[in-house]
Amino acid sequence: MNNIAIFASGGGTNAENIISHFSGSKENNIELILCNKSDAFVIQRAKNHNIKSIVFNKEEFTNPSKVLDTLKKNNINFIVLAGFLWLMPKHIVEHYKGRIINIHPALLPAYGGKGMYGDNVHKAIIEAGEKKSGITIHQVNELFDDGDIIFQAEVEINNEDTPDTLAQKIHTLEYRHFPTIIEQTINATPSGHQSV
Repeated sequence: MNNIAIFASGGGTNAENIISHFSGSKENNIELILCNKSDAFVIQRAKNHNIKSIVFNKEEFTNPSKVLDTLKKNNINFIVLAGFLWLMPKHIVEHYKGRIINIHPALLPAYGGKGMYGDNVHKAIIEAGEKKSGITIHQVNELFDDGDIIFQAEVEINNEDTPDTLAQKIHTLEYRHFPTIIEQTINATPSGHQSV
């Protein structure tokens, strides 16, 4: 059994979708939800599914003996970032090399990097007059939105689109593809089947 930890910072709609996808799976289990905001709704979503949630601050995140130890104690062997806005620290990236994936609401390498998340991305894309956008699912390294690309899906942008309507199109792609790509990535990662 693969134990998966989901890191999230907000409402947790992607986290909920992932939890639903893996519900009843005999191979992959959502073991933990980790969040950097005590009032984020993703914590309630975790409770609704009887999944343990852990809230941490910046100091605990960057301290090798805190969050990483929690992951180890819970036998986590795969990490999914679902709307998590902090840069992963080096000690976690190194311990889980090739076993951390993230979703970004644009077609990387365009519109990535620090500060490029959520509505900031959609607004920049609309203002630039782009004709398409999409999602990128990628490996996580020590830089924002920089790891190897695993999967991309595109959506057309028309003249009537606003950041809000583009966000809706992107969410549809996220819900459709992210859980499936997570599952395929875990199954294709030999170390994903080893306990830590």
